[in-house]
Amino acid sequence: MVRWDVKDKSLLITGGASGLGAAYVQSFLKAGLKQVAILDIAEDVGKAFTADLNKTYPGKVIFVKCDVGNEECITAAFNEVVAKFKTVDIVFNNAGIMNDAPHIWRKMCDVNVQGLISFTYKAIKHMRTDEGGAGGTIINIASTAAITKHDLLPAYYATKSAVLQFSQCIAGNLFEQAGIRILTLCPGATDTPLLHNLKEKGSDEKAGEKLDNYLANPLVITQSVDSAVNAMLKMYEEGENGSIWLTTDNKPVKNITPVVDAAFNSYMNAIMS
Repeated sequence: MVRWDVKDKSLLITGGASGLGAAYVQSFLKAGLKQVAILDIAEDVGKAFTADLNKTYPGKVIFVKCDVGNEECITAAFNEVVAKFKTVDIVFNNAGIMNDAPHIWRKMCDVNVQGLISFTYKAIKHMRTDEGGAGGTIINIASTAAITKHDLLPAYYATKSAVLQFSQCIAGNLFEQAGIRILTLCPGATDTPLLHNLKEKGSDEKAGEKLDNYLANPLVITQSVDSAVNAMLKMYEEGENGSIWLTTDNKPVKNITPVVDAAFNSYMNAIMS
C-alpha cells in the first residue's frame, strides 16, 4: 500500500478559519506541512487564527479572504496563493453551509457545489503532470447526507449528493493521466458550530423544529472533531484516487468505495434492463 505524506507539502483549504477546517489545518501542520493558505470569508477570525498559528509555525500560514460562492473571489484567491506558494500540492474543499432557510439556500448551493467545482477545476489545471504540474491531491468534503435521504434538509442533502457525484465523475483515470488524486470524505454529524441554531436552518419553522428535535435525540451520536480529523488523515495517507470514506458516530473511518460503486452499478443495471 502506498502511504502519502503531508511533509513539505503546500495546502490550500477553504473554510479553514474555524470549526473542522481549523482542526484540519492544525493536524496537517503537526504532521509536517510546509505551508498552508487558509481561505475564508470570516476575515477577522481568519487573520486571528493565522496569527496564532504563526506563533507555533513561523511563516507557514497565510490568510486570504475568499467568498467561495463568488467566482471572481475564487479566481483571485487561487491566483494569489499560487503566486506565493508557486506549487500547491493539496487543495482541500472544506467550505460549506448547512441551511435550507429561504434566504440562504441559494447561497448554500453556490458555496457547497459551484465553489467546490470551481476550485477543483483550477486545482486540476495547476497540478496535472501531463501539462507540467507536480501532481497532487484534491480533498472534497461531502457528508453522510450524500448517501442517505431525509426530509429535514433536502436542499443541503442535494448539494452533498452533488459533491459525491462530481468527485466520482471527475476522478476517473485522473491519477494515471495527470498524477492527481480525488478523495471524498463523508462525515456524519460532528460537534462543530454547523449544528448550532438548527431551528433557524429549516426550509420553514416546522422543518426547523423537526431538525432541532431530531439531533436532540440521544440515539443520534454526534462525533468528536478529533474523530473526524483522524479519519481525514487516514484517508489522505491511504486513499486511492476516487475513493470515498465514511466517518461517523466516533467509529473508525471506513473506505466505502465498494458500497457506493455497487449502488451505482445497481442503478446502471436498472437503466439497461
